[in-house]
Amino acid sequence: MFSRLRSDIQCILDRDPAARSKWEVLTCYPGLHALLFHRVAHAVWKRGFRWLGRFISQFSRWLTGIEIHPGATIGDGVFIDHGMGIVIGETAEIGDGCTIYQGVTLGGTSLTKGAKRHPTLGKNVVVGAGAKVLGGFTVGDNAAVGSNAVVTKPVPAGATAIGIPARIIQAEDHARREEAAAKMGFSAYGVTANDDPLSQAMRGLIDNASSQEHQIALLWQAIEKLQTMRRGEECVPKDAAVKESFDSDKLTQLVGK
Repeated sequence: MFSRLRSDIQCILDRDPAARSKWEVLTCYPGLHALLFHRVAHAVWKRGFRWLGRFISQFSRWLTGIEIHPGATIGDGVFIDHGMGIVIGETAEIGDGCTIYQGVTLGGTSLTKGAKRHPTLGKNVVVGAGAKVLGGFTVGDNAAVGSNAVVTKPVPAGATAIGIPARIIQAEDHARREEAAAKMGFSAYGVTANDDPLSQAMRGLIDNASSQEHQIALLWQAIEKLQTMRRGEECVPKDAAVKESFDSDKLTQLVGK
């Protein structure tokens, strides 16, 4: 019991730069308190004392602002940051090392009693503030759910779900876009945390500009080689973009900053 409590406190110290001491975490972090109450509620729930489990859960909700059904299963090293407004349903399962921010709902879409109505989070899943994960599907290991996303279908391991309804971004696509954006001097997700139309347009511009720039550079390089083969003829303009480049100021103007 005490070893698990020490582990819970340490995982908060590791993941929250605002945490200054073990005593502060123990006394001032409602996410930790909610997990401690849930373990008691879950234990009595599993032993058939259903009313008592619900009562402990309700008391914890009143004290912490976090509602966890006593039937939910929560692994080790789970960090509930801030926590206010979190709702975790009866058949939800949360794997080891997950991080859940305020306002998250792990809810159900079915009214069938006894069915698997709530989501399963794999290991090391991050669920952003305000996200709604609804249904009896699985969010794979090391996946991420963006803030305010509404997820109603499975999320593969390592992928990211963003938007309303959520779109799945594979890890390699995300890495490729961020690499291109960094080269342009612009962050693909720096415009807004939400998946609004402007954010979608900027991602499309980045992908398109990166692809066109690469193709143009290849064309000029090919023309330059032809020029060296045909002496005395100037085939390539002096201001031709033989190498890839990007004017980040123009992109900034498009954003309207």
